[in-house]
Amino acid sequence: MDIIELERWKPSQSDPRLREYDGQRTGLEVFHELKYRLESMGYLPDEYFEIGFDWSEGQEIPKGADIFCTTDYGESEGVYLDVYLKWYEDHKPVTKSFITGKTLGENGNDMDRMFLISSAITKAFHGDHAAHARFMRIDGQEDTGGAVLHLSLKEQLALTDILKNRMKQLGQQGQDTSAVEQLLRRVTGTGMQEADLQLSDYQKAQVAIRDGDVNAFKEHAAKVPESADSLLIEAAGRPGIAGRELTVAALSDRKDIDYEVYCAACKKSIDICDTEKSLFLVQWAEHCVPNLEPSFYGEMAQYHYWENPALSRTIIGVCTPEQIAAAPSSLLYAVVMQPDFRTARGLVEKGISGGENSWRILHSLTYENRNSWMAESLLQQRMWVDPEDYYAMRSCIENNAVDVAKQLLKNGMDYEKFQEWAETHYWGGSQETLQALSDYWRELKVPQQEEIPEQGGMRFV
Repeated sequence: MDIIELERWKPSQSDPRLREYDGQRTGLEVFHELKYRLESMGYLPDEYFEIGFDWSEGQEIPKGADIFCTTDYGESEGVYLDVYLKWYEDHKPVTKSFITGKTLGENGNDMDRMFLISSAITKAFHGDHAAHARFMRIDGQEDTGGAVLHLSLKEQLALTDILKNRMKQLGQQGQDTSAVEQLLRRVTGTGMQEADLQLSDYQKAQVAIRDGDVNAFKEHAAKVPESADSLLIEAAGRPGIAGRELTVAALSDRKDIDYEVYCAACKKSIDICDTEKSLFLVQWAEHCVPNLEPSFYGEMAQYHYWENPALSRTIIGVCTPEQIAAAPSSLLYAVVMQPDFRTARGLVEKGISGGENSWRILHSLTYENRNSWMAESLLQQRMWVDPEDYYAMRSCIENNAVDVAKQLLKNGMDYEKFQEWAETHYWGGSQETLQALSDYWRELKVPQQEEIPEQGGMRFV
C-alpha cells in the first residue's frame, strides 16, 4: 500500500505528471486513515486507540513533522503505544503526543504484539523498503527475511498460499472473508489487488475499496449494480485520497439514491473526519437523491457535532438560509450546549427555529446565569420561539433570568395566559423576578401615546 502522507499534494499546473505541495493534512484525517489501515490488518490495540486532544478539532499537522512510536508497560496495568509528532520551530525541536493505544493484557505476548503494531505504524508512514512475499522467489535465494509473524521466507510463502486457498474457498461459498483477508494482508504486508483470489465481483469490489484501487473497484462494481448502495456506504467510510476517489466513482451517474442510504454514506465520511469528502457529499446530495428531506443539511451538521465541531461549523457555513431554516432545532441546542455563540448566532441569522427545544436552549443558557446574555441576544435576533411555549418562559423564571423572559414577552408571548397555564404546572422563581415581569407586562400593555401637532406647539392625547 502507499504510505500515509502528512502533506497534501495536487497535480502540477505546469506539468500534470508532477505533484506540487497543497498544504498540510489535519491530524484527524491522518488518524482515521491510519486507524482504517490497522483495522484492515487486525492490528488495532484491543482496549483503545485514540487521538490526542490537541489534534481532535481539525488542527493541521505542522509542516516538516515526522512520526515516531514508543511502546512500554503502563504504571498500573496494560501495555501502551504512544505515537508522537516531532517538528522544528525557530530551529528548536518540538515533540507532541499524537495518538495513544492500549492493550487489555500486560504480559510478554501483549508487549510483543504492541511492538508489531508499532512497526506497522512506522511502515505506514515511512514504507518498509522491501519486496513482499508474493513477489519473492525462493530458488537461488537464501531463505532469510521473514515477516511480522516471525516466519522464514519459505514459511511465509507457504502460509500465504494456505490463506489464499482458504479465502477462495470462503468466497466460493459466499461466506465472510474479512478475517482471512486481515491475516493475508498482514503476511504479505500490502494490498490484495494482485492476489489470485476466486471471489465474487462484489467481494472483489470490497477488497478494492480496502486496497484503495479505484480502477479495480470500477471494474467489479459495474458488474454488481444491485450492490451499488452498500458499496457507496463502504467507499464513503474509506479514509484518504483513495477514499475520496472511490466515493466519486461509486456516485458516478447515480441520480436515484435512496435518502437513508445517502445519509448513511454522509455519516460514514463524517465518522472519519474527512472534511473535503463530507462537504462534497452534502453539496452533491440534491443531484443524487430525488426525494431529499429539507432537514438533511441540518442533520448532517448536527451529526457528530460533539466529536468534531469544526467539521460541523464548516457544513453550516456552506448551507443556505433555506437549508438552515429547515434544520432540526436540536442542532441549535447542541451548539448552545458547547457553548458556541458565533455558530449559534449564524444559525439564528439563517433562520433556524428554537422549536421543541426552545425551553432546553433557554434553560441551558440561563442556568445559574451562565450565558443569559447569549440567550437574550439570540432572542433579539428573532430566534423563533412559539408564543405558546410556556415551558420556555418557565425555564427563564426558574433561573431568574428576567431580561431573557422580558425578551420573550416582547417577542409576542402573553404573560397572562402563561400565568393561567402555570397554575396547573409546577414552577418556581423568586418574587422579585415575578414582580419584575408583571411590571414589564403592564408597561407593554399600555397603549402608545400619539403625538398630534398643533398650531403654536404640541400636545399629547
